[in-house]
Amino acid sequence: MTSTLVETEDRREYRATRRRGLAVDLSMTLATVLVALAVGFLVILATGKDPVAAYEALLTGPLERSFRVGRWLEDATTLTLLGLSVAIPFRARQISLGAESQLYAGALAAAVVAIFLPLPPVAAVIVPLVAAAAAGAGMGFVPGSMKARLGANEIVATLMLNAIVVRVYDYLVNGPLKEPGSSAVHSERVQPDSVLTPLTEWFGIPLGRSNVGFFLMLLTAVVLWLLITRTPLGYRIRMTGANSDFAEYGGIRVPRAIEWSFVIGGAVAGLAGAHLVQGVYGRLEPGLAGSLAFEGIVVALLARNNPLVVVIAGLFYSYLRAGGDIMEQQTDVGTEIVVVIQAVIVLLVTAQALPDLLKRRIARKQAAHKQAAHKQVGAR
Repeated sequence: MTSTLVETEDRREYRATRRRGLAVDLSMTLATVLVALAVGFLVILATGKDPVAAYEALLTGPLERSFRVGRWLEDATTLTLLGLSVAIPFRARQISLGAESQLYAGALAAAVVAIFLPLPPVAAVIVPLVAAAAAGAGMGFVPGSMKARLGANEIVATLMLNAIVVRVYDYLVNGPLKEPGSSAVHSERVQPDSVLTPLTEWFGIPLGRSNVGFFLMLLTAVVLWLLITRTPLGYRIRMTGANSDFAEYGGIRVPRAIEWSFVIGGAVAGLAGAHLVQGVYGRLEPGLAGSLAFEGIVVALLARNNPLVVVIAGLFYSYLRAGGDIMEQQTDVGTEIVVVIQAVIVLLVTAQALPDLLKRRIARKQAAHKQAAHKQVGAR
């Protein structure tokens, strides 16, 4: 009876600790955003421009027209998927910069299937997505295995793989996959049945190129959160990131956990590539992702690698990007102020001391409370 009470109390304490950890992540993300916006406001004020008008355009512009909302959701889908893709290796304390290669590999795989492979309607959507995830996972496995098995530096490995895959992508789009007879550089369009349904058809208002990939992104975030918090694999990844020596001592195969973190992250980045091909452009385009792959890293850092918070961070960050373009159009303040805000966010989220201090204090309080509860149960 006593052991049952102790186990029940342990479960409650674990759930409470997890909820408090999520609350800390959310509060720190919100605080970071507010501080960055305040710094941007002061910078505009210091240049002699009108910060109120600039921020009005920045913060309200994306919601003034339905097509602007669609542009925001389109951007948020890709950014959030990329943020999720790097958040998983980051949880294993692996600095993966390979989202770019994984995205381009996923885009190539999705395009080849969606253009050249005849499929029935439902399979025509699902199979390219699966192919993209598999290609992205493969691109994640290469640097993950090099780090886990050979001790290679994951930063160098992922950056070099980026260069290789992007050059191969450029060659294929300019050569074998280029649309025959077209003067423009792009592939053929994907078959109509492979296109991700635009949100315009669902809601009956013009939402641009935003599509059901947005809901796929939300589902992916929930699945990854469940994976990290509720499964043995997620536990192994988290423990590897917390203390690899302790994890090894506890029987966790650290190399395998590192490999899985890269593979899972790569699969998610591959889905981002499929979203661009099947939902946004409808074909392969040069410079498909631009700088989005590296901005996904900022999204993951802003969310402190929590999959659920990554969704919020991705929505905010893409909103900031959309608002910056509108601010430049409607006021005399350029998009450079958005770069300033982004830089402040990077500086703040990389300063881990305060959040870690808060979490350590919470952990100490929980340990003291748990010890007191155990003493009370023992006294009974």
